[in-house]
Amino acid sequence: MSWAGPEDFYLSTSLVSYLDKKILVLLRDGRKLLGTLRSFDQFANAVLEGSCERVIVGDLYCDIPLGLYVIRGENVVLIGELDMEIEELPPHMTRASSIEIRSAQKAEMETSALKGTMKRRMDFLDMD
Repeated sequence: MSWAGPEDFYLSTSLVSYLDKKILVLLRDGRKLLGTLRSFDQFANAVLEGSCERVIVGDLYCDIPLGLYVIRGENVVLIGELDMEIEELPPHMTRASSIEIRSAQKAEMETSALKGTMKRRMDFLDMD
């Protein structure tokens, strides 16, 4: 029986290279979390330190601080390292307060609900 050495550990998973680095995690529900990866396991359960949730609505964004955060691996869609030397967001994006971003989210949801209602009302015009 052979035992795995340290070099085998690094080959077994790509998350090792992200330890102690700032990462972005995209979750199944669409949330985007940023933070420093401190720990993970074989199921992609992860611990982020100094984490925040980035909420983007149109050209507005807000980073809502979360602190130490544990993510269940089954909710992870994507994990990627953030390059600290490159600006994270395009220059046209504007930072907003959490209150402003929540009201923008609410307005966006009302607009999309209205579009859906109008579409259902106009379905009878479909001549397919």
